[in-house]
Amino acid sequence: MTPNQRIQPLSGYTVIELGSTVAGPFCGRLLADFGATVIKVEVAEGDALRSMGSHKDGVSLYALSMFRNKELISVDLRTEEGQSLLRQLINKADFVVENFRPGTMERWGLAYESLSASNPGLIMVRISGYGQDGPYSLQPGYGVIGEAISGLRSITGDPDRPPARVATSLSDYLTGLYGAFGALLALEARHRTGRGQVVDTALAECAFSFMEPHVMAYDQLGVIAQRAGSQLPGSSPNNLYQAGDGCYIHVAALADPIFRRLCVAMGQPELANEPRYASNMMRSQHSDEVDAVVQCWIGARTYHEIHQVLGDHDIPHAKIYNIDDVFADPHFAARGSIQRRPHERVGMVAVPNVTPRLTETPGEVRELGRDTGADTATVLARMLGLTSEAVSTLQRRGVIYDPALAH
Repeated sequence: MTPNQRIQPLSGYTVIELGSTVAGPFCGRLLADFGATVIKVEVAEGDALRSMGSHKDGVSLYALSMFRNKELISVDLRTEEGQSLLRQLINKADFVVENFRPGTMERWGLAYESLSASNPGLIMVRISGYGQDGPYSLQPGYGVIGEAISGLRSITGDPDRPPARVATSLSDYLTGLYGAFGALLALEARHRTGRGQVVDTALAECAFSFMEPHVMAYDQLGVIAQRAGSQLPGSSPNNLYQAGDGCYIHVAALADPIFRRLCVAMGQPELANEPRYASNMMRSQHSDEVDAVVQCWIGARTYHEIHQVLGDHDIPHAKIYNIDDVFADPHFAARGSIQRRPHERVGMVAVPNVTPRLTETPGEVRELGRDTGADTATVLARMLGLTSEAVSTLQRRGVIYDPALAH
């Protein structure tokens, strides 16, 4: 089977994406990358994500990737006509992805119970700060708020500094991933039962899922995890070290056989025989000593010297890359991890490739995200059979927006 003959795994399924900013749109993007027809609904002013990140020639570069492979329509859901159009679209869909505050869909007359009455197979992915129930459910939330209340931020950063954050929307991406996973689980269940269901995905709970090892330690031992910088408590050596030329290198030699190879690489094979270094559990109790030994060896050499020696001894390690390093690295190039696609105003644009890689039914970056409402008229005609006159009337009344009709 040639690449052009391959059928993408979600081809034939329709998704109505009502999410904004990151978590909802990322969930939709994952489904779109693998062939689903994702119809993203925005307000006329555009998704808030379009104002985030970098811009070139007035174009949101972030949106070019996040909204890729999607059909983009603009409908004013504050109007009864807009809500009616959306309901008609949902009646023909397999999935809805939304990340409004709980209760918003219900206020618009778009509760799942109502929608599923006319579309029993409908699967609704609901993404919110705290979930659809519970005492915090109506509170606003973003990914960083979920990281804070889940405890994740309390263990991130250096011990002598305030809690740190990752400089990207980590929990939003994680929650979008969980949402897409839940959508596919619900789809598999629908194959067996014929009925859809709600996938309740909370930013706080998704962030909390990263706290897994600390839950049992607290429950059984009363241990409250603390910030440990670049270390991973309970594993040693597994830390960040600075080479003599200033480069930072992370070395993960926590497994006992790897630690023995590291000792040989450093010219100190006898270290592996010392009782306090004999196992990862013992080394973790003396991690400061172990780190000092490794840092002394690494600090006396350049990155390239260290890279050669550690590579020769099959020891997991990596230089801390910036984005320029990623673009220049031959492995990322060989894997096609960065794809370039054309945009009518910006030109060729680099975006992350589809993940994961499927050998027989791979995903694909088919096209970049476009302007707000670029497909409104086309989608309403195809999905609902609206005439061009009906679409133009809706535009004049402010119910929909399509830039092609604005001239």
